[in-house]
Amino acid sequence: MELNERRMMKNRYLKNMNMLNREENDRLKTFKVCVVGCGGLGGYVIEFLGRLGIGTITAVDGDVFDETNLNRQLLSTEEVLGKNKAFIAEVRMKQVNHEIRINPVQAFIGEENCDEIIKNHDIVVDALDSITTRRLLEVHCEKLMIPLIHGAIAGWYGQVSTILPGDRTLQKIYPPEEENGAEKELGNPSFSPALVASIQAAETLKVLLGRGEILHRKMLTIDLLNQEYEIFYL
Repeated sequence: MELNERRMMKNRYLKNMNMLNREENDRLKTFKVCVVGCGGLGGYVIEFLGRLGIGTITAVDGDVFDETNLNRQLLSTEEVLGKNKAFIAEVRMKQVNHEIRINPVQAFIGEENCDEIIKNHDIVVDALDSITTRRLLEVHCEKLMIPLIHGAIAGWYGQVSTILPGDRTLQKIYPPEEENGAEKELGNPSFSPALVASIQAAETLKVLLGRGEILHRKMLTIDLLNQEYEIFYL
């Protein structure tokens, strides 16, 4: 191993220190996180977790990038239009942190493949834009006893909740007849996904390390237009 590479490996996580102790930082490489959706939320979540040093990240998305993604999706550039989002997540993370393992799953998650995709992970991150698929993901995470970090965005607004098996939070907040969220009506700027994804990444880290207070049986709602942040108990 060359001297410069050894120095990079020694210093890569230096700024994690004090926030995390050495033992906690070393533990990060043992964790496996599944991020379902590699678009607005998922691209940022993967970036944050990869830079932290999470050892294995499974990136799940069957979609490809198009021009409408360029305004907000971190992984989307003009050069990757038409390419699969999970594949580009792997390419990006190889550039950012070669020490971690990225497992790209180029498929949409559904009833037939959900268990196989999410099993053996320590935590799953919901970065989806479909309420129906979110409900399905919650059911399968409960079945496999895996915590789920929920996030959603629409225009100036966002929400985050940490769902442990048995909570059934998404069944409480989304009426059975609702299939599409407010995203299509309110749109999505560049900043909302980054903020919500940051909170999802922080919740993921706290659950993995058993640190701090998590949004368990709570929903954090964010109104960036009026700078209002509220926590609702569920």
